[in-house]
Amino acid sequence: MLLTRATLATLNGDTPYGLVSDGAVWTRAGRIAWAGQMNDIPEAAWSDDTLDLDGRLITPGLVDCHTHIVHGGNRAHEFEMRLQGASYEAIAQAGGGIAATVSATRSESEDALLASALARVDQLVAEGMTTIEIKSGYGLDVETELKMLRVARKIDTARTVRVRTSFLGAHAVPPDYANRHDAYLDEVCLPALGAAHGEGLVDAVDGFCEGIAFSPEQIRKVFDKARSLGLPLKLHAEQLSWLGGTELAAAYGALSCDHLEYATSADAASMAKAGTVAVLLPGAYYFLRETKLPPLDALRCQGVPLALATDCNPGSSPLTSLLLTMNMGCTLFGMTPEETLAGVTVNGARALGLSDVGQIRPGYRADLAVWNVERPAELAYRVGFNPLHLRMFEGEIA
Repeated sequence: MLLTRATLATLNGDTPYGLVSDGAVWTRAGRIAWAGQMNDIPEAAWSDDTLDLDGRLITPGLVDCHTHIVHGGNRAHEFEMRLQGASYEAIAQAGGGIAATVSATRSESEDALLASALARVDQLVAEGMTTIEIKSGYGLDVETELKMLRVARKIDTARTVRVRTSFLGAHAVPPDYANRHDAYLDEVCLPALGAAHGEGLVDAVDGFCEGIAFSPEQIRKVFDKARSLGLPLKLHAEQLSWLGGTELAAAYGALSCDHLEYATSADAASMAKAGTVAVLLPGAYYFLRETKLPPLDALRCQGVPLALATDCNPGSSPLTSLLLTMNMGCTLFGMTPEETLAGVTVNGARALGLSDVGQIRPGYRADLAVWNVERPAELAYRVGFNPLHLRMFEGEIA
């Protein structure tokens, strides 16, 4: 297909947004064959089907690089508790938080988990999302961790989206292993990782390095197992306090460090040296009513790629809108609209180790979003308004 008379936000090149005015995109066999200005369209492109976009904006399909979108139940009651003054840590220590979702997730079948997850995925798809990362971590036993990852793989075929999975067995300690973190890792988490890898269910390995979760020394054990299996790494780090998880993840060459509210300038330098992406999650910051901002200036100064994601989960970020996430990145974190669009395209792809999505350039997958807007900044500007005109997945309108 040849898409004509459009503005392209290619997210590559020297101009802001990689903008190309009076542009066109030619797709063949699910890939971008050519992209540029109308005057330069290859002669062969005109023999394919043509779609006149009448000046609309084309961006890469959006990437949500951090979600917990497969889960049982909800935690609306905890939302009420936080509004009455209870902290995230206090709720977790009282048996709520992740432990509550673990109980609900263990009790649901694969079919039930798939149905509820698809309802959330559909909201993201309706806003131009084409690639999504999905974590386990609400099982905390071998079978439920595998169940969650199997459901994530089914989403890949049930919808026209590309799914990348992350094993997050080191998310929390279940009640039956209270205060026995190392025993849980040895007896449940690491065996579950081995079993999930054996079934081909794991694309990356994640962990939660925090006072209410796991120490850097314990995360190291998980990372060593993942490295032995040849799996890339990610880490929830410095969200509620500083423990040194970012430095550890950078030392292991992690794909990304996520949250980062308490990260330091030294952490930013370590990430830059390692090529680790900073995944910022304004939804969790908003819902938990945090006040400590991520060190955005330090991350910029060091040239760390900035990604954005919904962190869709039932507790701290029940958010299913990348467009609202972009607005939050601007209004809460002080990011520019260009940074937020890069955050849900090219840098979101980098956070997943993907090098064939997130930009409009020849050879990349023809995963595209077409918008009823004149300028890219409009995508981050409005709240509660979806300007998506059409979505393409591997060159097909979907």
